[in-house]
Amino acid sequence: MNDAPITEARAAYEAARAAERAAVQGHAYVDGTYMPLADASIPIVERGFLRSDVTYDAIHVWQGRIFRLTDHIARFRASIAGLRMSLPHTDAEIAEILIECTRRQGLRDAFLMLICTRGMPHPGSRDPRMSRNRLYAYAQPFVRIATEAQQQTGLKMILAHTQRIASAALDQRIKNFHWLDLTMSLFEAFDRGAEVTVLPTADGAVTEGPGFNVFLVKNGVLATPNHNMFEGITRRTVTEIAADLQVTCEIRRIRAEELAEADEIFISSTAGGIAPVTNFDGRPVGTGRPGPLTTRLTDIYWQRHADPAFSTAIDFAPTT
Repeated sequence: MNDAPITEARAAYEAARAAERAAVQGHAYVDGTYMPLADASIPIVERGFLRSDVTYDAIHVWQGRIFRLTDHIARFRASIAGLRMSLPHTDAEIAEILIECTRRQGLRDAFLMLICTRGMPHPGSRDPRMSRNRLYAYAQPFVRIATEAQQQTGLKMILAHTQRIASAALDQRIKNFHWLDLTMSLFEAFDRGAEVTVLPTADGAVTEGPGFNVFLVKNGVLATPNHNMFEGITRRTVTEIAADLQVTCEIRRIRAEELAEADEIFISSTAGGIAPVTNFDGRPVGTGRPGPLTTRLTDIYWQRHADPAFSTAIDFAPTT
């Protein structure tokens, strides 16, 4: 028997594993212990892995400042409570864990994750109340949904055929890893020559996309969906900026055809802030270029990152 193909396949597999590990940059906190992100893991029988019995929050650091840290931790607490979990950590301790992960990697621009899982199953029991909830966190280099080039030219978006999981089944205001509907919609986008997608409900209302909220502009009025979607911190920031600019922002049910008729469309996410959408379902949005209100909101959004009212400075001096 010729074992050469098997040996070559194994060598290729090990080389791919080594490359994956080398590509993982960042630092993590795993249930009480700090470590390089490449070394972080979750037990294979953890309920967070086996049952997706988990909640999380995504945060970012820009130029050495954590944006809206208090708001993110408050939302994380609400998600934990919504899933009937609890942690012994204070808000100040959670903040320090995130700061320490960032400090240890020396990241001035970073993407942070807070994760609370149900924990390990109690031997011989399927009762989730018997599990000790576990805290995970990590910091890695800043990530964007839209590349620098896409920020300039705009994203291509489609309306997915895949429907968003109904909030009647799972309250989408609780941040969760039930992403299969979102993930499968991405395959639709790629198959149709787009980069991002927005998912509908069964009755045709627009919800959100994989990791972002959606806004449209029509006749100078801003609008964003109000149900069956996660209420993002960046989304909240956009509505606050609009109020400061005295721009009407409607938080309401949005029909898919409204996106097709919009003057401007953009998405909002912790992963990159505001990004323009200039093509929807194969047709240009407005002029086919990022719109004026999208651009203005984007500029003010990034300006707020330097404001102590919205951001927390990280002391990068090593701890002893």
